[in-house]
Amino acid sequence: MPIDRNHFNSLSALEFHARQVVEGFLAGLHKSPFHGFSVEFAEHRSYNPGESTRHIDWKLFARTDKLFVKRYEEETNLRCQLVIDTSSSMNYPLLAEGDQGWNKIRFSVYAAAALIQLLRKQRDAVGLTLFADKVQRTESARSNGAHLRHLMAILEDVLAHSSTARGERTSAVEALHDIAQRVHRRSLIVVFSDMMDNSTNQNELFDALKHLRYNKHDVILFHVVDRKAELELDLQDRPYTFVDMETGAQVKAHPQEIRDAYREAVAKRWHELKLRCGQYRIELVEADINAGFEPILTEFLLKRSKLY
Repeated sequence: MPIDRNHFNSLSALEFHARQVVEGFLAGLHKSPFHGFSVEFAEHRSYNPGESTRHIDWKLFARTDKLFVKRYEEETNLRCQLVIDTSSSMNYPLLAEGDQGWNKIRFSVYAAAALIQLLRKQRDAVGLTLFADKVQRTESARSNGAHLRHLMAILEDVLAHSSTARGERTSAVEALHDIAQRVHRRSLIVVFSDMMDNSTNQNELFDALKHLRYNKHDVILFHVVDRKAELELDLQDRPYTFVDMETGAQVKAHPQEIRDAYREAVAKRWHELKLRCGQYRIELVEADINAGFEPILTEFLLKRSKLY
């Protein structure tokens, strides 16, 4: 299913900045952990006899009678790994053939495709990982045009087969640990997931997120949800049969009877996720599919450009 690139027009003037230093290989927009003699002043260091006098701060020498060299922070392009949860729960709500509305997987694919376009313009390297109960596919970060077209083709394939995907369970724990081990260079990792993990121990999920931060990656988590239905249970007051899209398990219930307890449980889970992400310095973005990906990405990118 072709991705409609007209959706990206409103984002074309924006930039995607890294929050922290990254390791790249070309001149770009982002701070590098390596110091050089270009772009932005960082600090002074003592002059070592025998090295070039080109970068000596002579004004400081006139004041102190000591030789110091100016150090600058290089700017670099970043390596970004886009990570998309393709488990069956991401197909909610189910869309009829030809329906151009948003479900969680379509939202995630379009948001990822928009970021690929932005990063391509910045000459940044982009990779892609798809996961459900395990990592299904991973493409290392590259910046050449052929590679980026290849990533777009993969995303289009995800859209084409999403309506037929059934029984794909989520195991974000295994996938995130796998990604942390695969991505060796300091990178920006952007995760799109509803975080409906089937782990019996919720702490395992937070440990997996922590693993990414331990390796000094800049991590952004887009928590992709249908706020109205999944968080607020805002459904008509009539009996429903709720079907687990991953396991097929069914529960019959009346929303009015369970709404308060459900909202309390969901709010508790969201609070815990927000708290842990704050502790690990993971940027958490609530991505309500009903708002569409363009307003959410625009707000996120504008906020990030002002902060970083």
